[in-house]
Parts: sequence; C-alpha cells; structure tokens
Amino acid sequence: MDPVLLSRIQFAGTIGFHFIFAPLTIGLAWLIFWIMTRYWRTGAEIYRRMARFWISLFAISFVMGVVSGLTMEFQFGTNWAKYSHFVGDIFGAPLAVEVVFAFFIESTFLGILLYGWNRVSRTVLWVASLAVAVGSTSSAFWILAANSWMQTPTAFVLRNGRAELTSFWGAINSPSMLPRFLHTVDAAVITGAFFMLGISAWFLLKNRHVATARITLTLALAVGFLASVAVAIFGHAHAVQVAKTQPEKLAAIEGLFETQTQAPLLLFGVPDAERREVRYAIGIPGGLSWLAHGDPNAKVTGLDAFPREEWPPLAITFYSFHLMVLLGLFFIGFTGLGLLLLWRRKLYEARWYLVIAMLAIPLPFLANELGWITAEVGRQPWIVYRLMLTRDAISVNVPASHILASIIMFGVVYALMFVAWITLLRREITRGPEEEPAVQMEAVV
Repeated sequence: MDPVLLSRIQFAGTIGFHFIFAPLTIGLAWLIFWIMTRYWRTGAEIYRRMARFWISLFAISFVMGVVSGLTMEFQFGTNWAKYSHFVGDIFGAPLAVEVVFAFFIESTFLGILLYGWNRVSRTVLWVASLAVAVGSTSSAFWILAANSWMQTPTAFVLRNGRAELTSFWGAINSPSMLPRFLHTVDAAVITGAFFMLGISAWFLLKNRHVATARITLTLALAVGFLASVAVAIFGHAHAVQVAKTQPEKLAAIEGLFETQTQAPLLLFGVPDAERREVRYAIGIPGGLSWLAHGDPNAKVTGLDAFPREEWPPLAITFYSFHLMVLLGLFFIGFTGLGLLLLWRRKLYEARWYLVIAMLAIPLPFLANELGWITAEVGRQPWIVYRLMLTRDAISVNVPASHILASIIMFGVVYALMFVAWITLLRREITRGPEEEPAVQMEAVV
C-alpha cells in the first residue's frame, strides 16, 4: 500500500464531503438575507414564516459543515507533517482569522436567528442575517486565500527548509485568489438557488405552502440565472489567470499536448496520454487561444513544454473540467427557461419544469466537486506549486495501514452523517413553513 496515495484519498474524501455543505450554506445565507430584508421592510408575516423555515434548513447544513470541517484541519498535522512544517508560517494567519473572526461571527449571529424571534427587533434580526451571510462568505475568503497561495505562491522566502511569510497581504492577494474566490462563491450562490428552487418546486407539486413557494421559486430562479451567467464570466477570468500562472494545468484541462498558435477549444474528446493526442476531438479552431489570450492566433503552451513527470493526471483533469462546464451551461439554460415561463405566466403550472427543478438539486453540488477536482488534481504533482511535491509532503511516521483504517472509519462516519443530514432535511421540508392565510398572498405579490 502506498501511503502517499492513501493520504491523498483520505484528504480528498474528507474535503469532498465537507464541500457538500460549505457552498450550500454560503448560497442559502444570501438568499435568507433577501427574505429577511423583505421582512424587515414590510413586516409581512409570510416573510417571517418563510425566513424561519429556510433558517432551519441552513442550521442543519451548517452543523454538518462544522463537524466535517474539523477533520479537514486535523489532517494537516497527522498525515501531512512535512507539508505543515513547510507552510506553517503562511497558513497559520489566514486559518486563524477564519476560525476566530469569520466562524465566530457566523455562529454567533446564527444563534440570534434561531432563538431571537419575539426577543429582539426586526432590525436586529436583519443585521444578524447579514452577519451570517458575510461571515460565511468571509470564511470562504480566508480558506480560499490559503488554497490560492498553494496554487500561486507569493510573498515568501525559503529559509531553513520552510516558506516564511514576507507580507501578509501579499500572500493573501496571490494571482489566483480573486478569480478563484469570485468563481467559488458565485458557484455557492447557484447551489443555494437550486436547493431553494427544487424544494419550492416540490411544494408546488404537492400543492402545499403555495404562497411561500411561489415567492421562493421566483427568487431562486432570478438569483440562479444571474449567478449562472456570472459564474461563466468569473470562470473565464479564472482560466485566463491559469493560462498565465499554471500553463500545464490549462494544457491538461484542454488536452493540449503541443504548444501551438490557433489552439482549439475542445467541446468533446478522449485524451490519450500515451499517444499524446485527443481522439474523436471536436473543437473550435482558435477558441482556446482567444479565450486565454484574447487573440485567436496567440500561442498557447502545451504539455510538451514540461517534463512528463510534471504533467497533471490527464484524464481526470480533462473530464472533470468539461463536465463542470456542461453543467454550467445547463444552469444558464434551465433558469433562463424558467424565467421565460414566469414571464409568460406558465411557470407555476408547468409540472414538467417543476419536476426537473426538483431532480436538479444535486447538480450544483456535483459541479462544485468537479470544479474542486479540476483545481486540485490539475495542480499535481505539486502540493505547493513548483515548491513542494505531494509525495514529499506526507508524514513519514504514519504507516499505510493506519491511514487505510482511518479512511474506512471516516467512510462509515460520513455515511451516517449524510443519512442524518438527509433525514433531518426531509423532516423539516415535510413539515414545511408555518401555514399562512391565503389572503396575505395578495399583499406581497
């Protein structure tokens, strides 16, 4: 058994599980803030009931995210001791700020949203909802700042076998930070929007809580469409950055084996690393050159510019990226179609659309995981880009058998947690918002 491979599998599993909950809570937090803003301005009972329902779903997912996130950080000290020693001076600050500042704000004000009703004013509740949204987003900021430094390290010096910080803000503002942050948070908003869209669609299909469901369905559609369009824009900016700072990752993403001008943008293909070609390729001539450099005749660096041992794992990087893009196009088309149905006053009666909306709830979660796989696998074989190889970062004193045992243990625990999460969500969704008088619908539409 290879301890490096097992350590990577364990870290991927724990991160992947945690990444179910983090994007959902970020996206839901901003949607809840919109609902709380309506309640703060109007005082309408329907918004109060609506807010309390979605806050309960948020709280369940938040708790799961907190529990699953603890394991993630402990692994740095158990399985990745050499890595922790190498980057400890860099990682300590942003992770400390995330725990002390962002998590504290989010958890404290969530308590007010859960237990402050009939105890504090609408204004205090509104401020609390804003603080939860800002706290969840700032938590993502600090974590992504640390991750972005691994992708594009800056503001450090190598001294005594360690990367030592020379500028805190310089390290935070690495070249990949802003596009990665905007792209990831926008994807989180899409996740929250589709979650709300699908649950609202279920209520309409069951003819339950129709008044609140129509409002949240419309809200989720509008937000989902805008965020889906924006995520494509942010994704493009991110790709431009990758072309400049991690060219071998871009080459692996697009299956570009040879450095060339007028590089094609592949829509479909089967990359073959041994033959150094993409079989059955369908692409747009010059498309990659234009997207990466703004010029269809620009030269794009291919994998041939790098030693074979520095190539990222090709198939998984290529397929995860293209599946993510395909899902992104679906999000734009599906929400755009929903807005068209809304404009034509046919949305709430289009049962086929509501059924698809309900079934589409898992798709943004899948897109998030695929995007994470693209970013992290595409960085390999480096754990810190061009500074430290992944194989040199593990703990030498942890045997492979112990890592395998922990993988099995985490698998069982996470399976139970996932079942608990689904069970609790199902119970709250089945119960639904408190019933509201039908006459209130006229006051808020």
